[in-house]
This record gives sequence, C-alpha cells and structure tokens, in this order.
Amino acid sequence: LPRRSALEAVRLRKRLSGAMAEFSFSDLETIINERAHSGDPDSWTAKLFARGIDKAAQKLGEEAVEAVIAAVKGDTQGLVSESADLIYHWRVVLGLSGVRLSDVLKELESRTGRSGIAEKASRPKG
Repeated sequence: LPRRSALEAVRLRKRLSGAMAEFSFSDLETIINERAHSGDPDSWTAKLFARGIDKAAQKLGEEAVEAVIAAVKGDTQGLVSESADLIYHWRVVLGLSGVRLSDVLKELESRTGRSGIAEKASRPKG
C-alpha cells in the first residue's frame, strides 16, 4: 500500500466515518508533526520549525493580539480567522517545546473539578 500523508489520512478517516466527522486538534497535531521536519520549502510549518521557538512564539503572540483586536471590534469573521491562526501557531509552539496536546488536555481536565478561582489560588506565587 502507498504511504499516505497525514492530511490524506485525516481526509480518508473523515470520509469513512461519515459527514458528521469534524476536524480535530488531534488532526492538526498529526499534520503539523508530519510537516515539521519535511524539508518542504513551500511548508510554513517546516519553515517555522527550522526558525525555532523564538520565531514561532513571536507569531503566536502576534496572532493572539490580532484575535483580541478582532474580538473588541466585533469582527466575527476576523475573530474566526485569527483564532485559527492562533491555534495553529500555539500548536507549533507546543511542538517545538516538546509538549504534547494530550498533556495540555490532561491539565485542562484536571481543572474541571474545581472552580477557576480556587484553581488559580492554588498556583504557586511568583
């Protein structure tokens, strides 16, 4: 069998599982991981990984600011678009930092049993 790209595999899984299948964070992680070290000169992901954490973190910050601006302006489509950019660049920063999406989701899950105020108060000061 021919080897499929991560994107092709995601698309095939969605076709096989029916119309209700949605693109997931896991799908994004799979695609980013594949492209990260592909060496493809046309891949923004490969370029970001090659340039390292400083550039990826800078882009993450820029996208966060752009999402905030869109939200404050009431620009719904802009907020959707900038949020997609923000999530993508966040995932790249996680990848460059060696942090798995599953680790972030476990942390979020651990916080669901208590109030946000109590959780924040329990964090170390400093």
